[in-house]
Amino acid sequence: MLLRQNLNDVFLFVVAVEHQGFSAAAKQLNLPKSTISKRVAILEQKLGLILIHRSSRSFVLSEAGKLFYQHAKNAVDEFRYAEENLLMQQQEPSGIVRLSASVPVAQYILSDCLPELAERHPKLLIQLEVTDRYVDVMSENFDIVIRSHFQSLADSGLIQRVLSHEDIIAIAAPSYLAKVAPIYKPQDLVNHDGLWSDMQMNPWHFQHRLGEKCSVRPNIRFMANETEVLKGAVKRGIGIALLPEAFCTQELSDGSLVNVLPEWYAGRVTTSLLMLTRRGLLPSVNITADFLVEKLKR
Repeated sequence: MLLRQNLNDVFLFVVAVEHQGFSAAAKQLNLPKSTISKRVAILEQKLGLILIHRSSRSFVLSEAGKLFYQHAKNAVDEFRYAEENLLMQQQEPSGIVRLSASVPVAQYILSDCLPELAERHPKLLIQLEVTDRYVDVMSENFDIVIRSHFQSLADSGLIQRVLSHEDIIAIAAPSYLAKVAPIYKPQDLVNHDGLWSDMQMNPWHFQHRLGEKCSVRPNIRFMANETEVLKGAVKRGIGIALLPEAFCTQELSDGSLVNVLPEWYAGRVTTSLLMLTRRGLLPSVNITADFLVEKLKR
């Protein structure tokens, strides 16, 4: 078994393969070529396998060597990553971190977080590009992209870290509720004015916290696919809208908006952080990602 081998021998094998020969590996590690060759030979003896076919002119992995290398490299990379993390904890992160986020995410989620991050790490330069268009992390050279989504994101090969789950709730202003019939259940909304963000005018789908589901269609009173405009219309008492709870926290707290169906929600929105594989990333990027995950999950 791998754990029974001398892990140093496994490391020497991986470095030799990475540099395609014992001589190049010896230069990289500042060790005698004979030492590396001998330790790899001992590893082969313990495994009972030929890992490398070598001669004075060739250095070729056997089929067993190719398979062993895949697993051994993963293990060595994990050790390297652990070492990088330890060093990262001891160093002040610096440099540029490029982020992209949608307008609502920037306004309601990042507006408080990122200034705090900048205060905590003065040598970090945060560059936030706010856009509602689809952003390609790799081709546009972003370090981190933050997206809100209703369905699970496709497997893109990127690291996906969930920042938050938020209920979508039905909200109204006290001035509107004072002049209309009481609302006890979603079906009551058919007699109320709805403010729609969905330009297709699909019904509103609700789910009770105990599991019951229903769909309703209020009267269409106003339409806007921008959160602040929609929330502004709600505040003026024009009608009821569906918005993520996180986008109304302050108003719900001070009473300027009311959750009219507190036992029901109209779906959930997930906000996720996307970035390339953590191996090889600058400490500044990892620090930023870890900060956002910690801050928003808390």
